[in-house]
Amino acid sequence: MTNELKDSYDVVVVGGGAAGLNGALMLARARRSVVVIDAGAPRNAPAAGVHGLLARDGIRPAELLERGRAEVRGYGGHVVSGEVGAVAREDDGFAVALADGRTVRARRLLVATGLVDELPDVPGLRARWGRDVVHCPYCHGWEVRDQAIGVLASGPLAVHQALLFRQWSTDVTFFSHTMPPPTDEEAEQLAARGISVEDGEVASLEIAEDRLVGVRLSDGTVISREVLAVPPRMVARAGLLAALGLRPAKHPGGVGEFIPSDTTGRTDVPGVWVAGNVTDLSAQVGTAAAAGAAAAAQINAELVAEDTRQAVATRRDPFSPETEARVCELVMRDRRHGL
Repeated sequence: MTNELKDSYDVVVVGGGAAGLNGALMLARARRSVVVIDAGAPRNAPAAGVHGLLARDGIRPAELLERGRAEVRGYGGHVVSGEVGAVAREDDGFAVALADGRTVRARRLLVATGLVDELPDVPGLRARWGRDVVHCPYCHGWEVRDQAIGVLASGPLAVHQALLFRQWSTDVTFFSHTMPPPTDEEAEQLAARGISVEDGEVASLEIAEDRLVGVRLSDGTVISREVLAVPPRMVARAGLLAALGLRPAKHPGGVGEFIPSDTTGRTDVPGVWVAGNVTDLSAQVGTAAAAGAAAAAQINAELVAEDTRQAVATRRDPFSPETEARVCELVMRDRRHGL
């Protein structure tokens, strides 16, 4: 266990969630020097357990990350607590500056900083987030099955969300809140599935003995509910990428902002890769972890190709100053790994 931060690495991973840690695990197993810089603010921290993750269903989020950090370190990777304040292009790599003043160089960046859930401004809602105020039926549906569920309209997929939660409970109420009321077609769909609709703005949540018991409308009416589903606006944590020319794009579904990438996580900026919720807003833990592994494999392949090109150049001209500098760099790197 170490919090050591060296001067340079093959890959710096920004973000220590499932995507970042699984990417680092793959890179460490590929004998790449890799460090994960983790600010310690996982999105799913309020949740009691991670669900839909094969062989680890229900594991506490903190325990999952603790195990992941141990696995990365077990293969020689570093995991360091810290917040990345800025990144900049430097020679053929990147300079990564931490908020505490430390700096580190990287040949490649894997950004797995996740997203921020922007919630409606309803008193009492944020405090219940991840408990009896939820968002994902696949993450929480089984745990709230057969309960009285409310769905708060807060985005373009609200009706879809209500129809999904109907799979887990016959008692579902749709609150139009500040959104336009359902269209005729949507109203017909909701009615066909036995989902009641409450117009009017939601003023607050009713809490008793530390549990949700109802939703209060602005006219004072209280609708008894045990669970409230809220589709949040999801925004990628990507401010540090702006200096490299990478800015969030609006999601085509209107649910937030993400960093575009190809299917492997490669961005438009050479050497910068993304994985997890920062680029896939709907990714669950398993999907995010898989994306981190896939991006890591592509990063390693790209580094292998770069190392091969340099080795060929060395073979052709073993006495050039550039070759000598690169050989020294490779020797020092191999010594660090005991090769």
